[in-house]
Amino acid sequence: MINQVPVKIWTDSVEESAMEQIANLCSLPFLFHHLAIMPDVHAGMGMPIGGVLACRDAVVPNAVGVDIGCGMCAVKTSWQVDDIPVDVLRKQVMSSIRERIPVGMTHHDEDQDEAYMPQGFDVSELKVVSSQYRSALRQVGTLGGGNHFIELQRDEQDTLWVMIHSGSRNLGKRVCDYYDNLAAKLNVLWHSSVDPKLQLPFLPRGTKEFGAYWNEMKYCIEFALCNRRLMMERIEDILADALPGITFEPMINIAHNYAALELHFGENVIVHRKGATLAREGTTGIIPGSQGTASYIVEGLGNPDSFCSCSHGAGRVMSRKQAVSTLSLADEVRRLDEQGIIHAIRSERDLEEAASAYKDIEQVIAHEHDLVRVGTRLRPVAVIKG
Repeated sequence: MINQVPVKIWTDSVEESAMEQIANLCSLPFLFHHLAIMPDVHAGMGMPIGGVLACRDAVVPNAVGVDIGCGMCAVKTSWQVDDIPVDVLRKQVMSSIRERIPVGMTHHDEDQDEAYMPQGFDVSELKVVSSQYRSALRQVGTLGGGNHFIELQRDEQDTLWVMIHSGSRNLGKRVCDYYDNLAAKLNVLWHSSVDPKLQLPFLPRGTKEFGAYWNEMKYCIEFALCNRRLMMERIEDILADALPGITFEPMINIAHNYAALELHFGENVIVHRKGATLAREGTTGIIPGSQGTASYIVEGLGNPDSFCSCSHGAGRVMSRKQAVSTLSLADEVRRLDEQGIIHAIRSERDLEEAASAYKDIEQVIAHEHDLVRVGTRLRPVAVIKG
């Protein structure tokens, strides 16, 4: 209980900075019922990553975050990993992926076909999206940086899987920044009781500003899906050229940065998931590990106390700066090489995304046994980081 608000936490360890942000969230006058914190929790901007915030008639752009619609997708193939020659994997598959999918801050050199973009939206009515549309045509089908990745994996039957973690690229950031700044200005005009220092300005439901953000957020969620889908299609084409007769099961997709209107505890409320994944009963989800550790395909159990949510990954245990300054490059490389993983650790800077910078995914999964049921355990074969 914080500020007379119940807080339900699925871990026994929360860093001090994240606890401060949890206390800040509990001061929001429109918070509904309780606050739910997932086992991968760590400090974010305004709201901790791994948080689930339900609100009465208000949306908080920073509780969705800058990478709107960021999420995971995965595809199971028909090939066995042990049947793939190492040279084919390294020189044909991985090299082709790097050639066809820009990573980090790079984009495509040319506009992609508009058929790859979200459909059914009037872009002219979306203030930020319309101003960024031409740029987004070169961003769709690109990985991005940070903890985004493309990973070839094997399940416990040695079957090859492809997994992608990516989001809405610069488009989502532009939308978040614009409406977060707008909300901050309006909150001052409205003499809001929410302290500006908390970095949690809000837009009330029913206002034109709420409607504008909501529509642009939905576009970004769809754009993030389009982005992952295009990358997956191109990887499937690469695999089809390299591995004769390969087939692919339908793509699993799930986002972990968004807000949605949902029914909980008898009321329709706005649920923000910032680094948290929907886990309604029967929902198929994806919980990735860190570079060099296992990832999981899971089934939601629909636990109402988590607002039907679960973790979105392992969660950081070190900041990027701390990881670079404290981890050993030689140790991290050796750990991956010993597992036979084709990895992305090349320099000191790459230590930002080393496995040791993240929580133990096995402990994270154990903490949420009442949120999800594990279906498939996947181990990394080859990794491309953003």
